[in-house]
Amino acid sequence: MRVLYRTTRVVASAMARAVYRPRIEGLELLPASGPLLIASNHLSFVDSVVIPLAVPRRVRFMAKAEYFEGPGVKGRISRQVFTSLGALPVRRGTGRDAIAALEAGLGVLKDGDAYGVYPEGTRSRDGRLYRGRTGIGHLALASGAPVVPVALFGTERIQPVGTRMPRISPIRIRFGAPMDFSTGYDHLKPGKARREVTDTIMDAIHALSGQERADTYNEPATG
Repeated sequence: MRVLYRTTRVVASAMARAVYRPRIEGLELLPASGPLLIASNHLSFVDSVVIPLAVPRRVRFMAKAEYFEGPGVKGRISRQVFTSLGALPVRRGTGRDAIAALEAGLGVLKDGDAYGVYPEGTRSRDGRLYRGRTGIGHLALASGAPVVPVALFGTERIQPVGTRMPRISPIRIRFGAPMDFSTGYDHLKPGKARREVTDTIMDAIHALSGQERADTYNEPATG
């Protein structure tokens, strides 16, 4: 699987850079090895493709199970792309699903890989930066892995909601300095510690993205 990932990433990254000419800032800040949490804002479903193609080391993301189960040619292409990129299928909706996602993330970090997380939970449809959910705080505290904040710009224009074909549009990816949460939180109750770490990470993402902030959680669209 790692050989397939490397081959896919090299080929796809070269093609994507030639077509989209992304502006990438701060890539040199990422640790070259060891467990790593990458915490990003979330504007489009293509974010989980853009970040792994930009980062020279393996980055694994949770992806909706639907991306692996779609019918027809489109479904097969989606399944092949997300599988080759090392994405992990996850279902949403229950507490058991959330626990399974956290356990899978800790497993990725235990293996020494980079794990990508969208603390907002789901993509922002109005461009605002929503309140972070505390799963990222749990992962940071439980694993001791450094957290790199990321801001994406323009990915929502590649394939807007309701369109079938991707568009060519300029994008920018900005990486921040690694953040260390491995110490300094033992005096807090677990819930308080997770909330404080999560808010600190969201502040760092906001500093990179400059997005307007929303004081509420971003709920998945229905209907």
